Amino acid sequence: MFDYIKGTLTDKNYPYCTVEANSIGYLLFVNQRTIETIGQINSEIKVYTKLIHKEDSMTLCGFKNKQDRIIFDILTAVSGVGLKAAYALLDEFETNELTCAIVNEDAKAIARTKGIGLKMAQKIVLEIKDKLLKTQTSANLIKAKANDSKIDTATIEQAKVVLESLGYSQSEYTNAIETALKELKKDDAQELVKEALKILSIF
Repeated sequence: MFDYIKGTLTDKNYPYCTVEANSIGYLLFVNQRTIETIGQINSEIKVYTKLIHKEDSMTLCGFKNKQDRIIFDILTAVSGVGLKAAYALLDEFETNELTCAIVNEDAKAIARTKGIGLKMAQKIVLEIKDKLLKTQTSANLIKAKANDSKIDTATIEQAKVVLESLGYSQSEYTNAIETALKELKKDDAQELVKEALKILSIF
């Protein structure tokens, strides 16, 4: 219904903030990380949104970027993971860290999140990993620059899967990964994703 709201931040009191746009004040339910980085009162901000419609309530959720909203949608599709649990995970991890933990099947790391036990973490890994892998748009690996580096092609493929799950197209992430490979010092998918995201954020 709403992709994002761009307006003036008039109030923030965790877990809510109010954004005024065109003389309408939108009350947004947000996580701790978002409330801390969203901006100062009376500043102009842009918040991505998701409307949660239940039988007895409607909640407009706010996110600092599209990637947070994408992983939020994937998380809440898991039975037993509600709005608060998904937000808790986004507070515990940056989006790229969480997606890497899921792809790496690191349930113990995910279970560090308040309110997420080991069994739930294992369930999240089991259900979400497949969804992340299914986001691949092609079976081709990014081989450019790989042969000249010490980075395994499996690591590059894993990074590609994560970036696609965050909403980036192949045309967007290809050059970013190739550039990131030049800076990477070790064979680590999470580090590759971090470097690629830094490059993508510039453009």
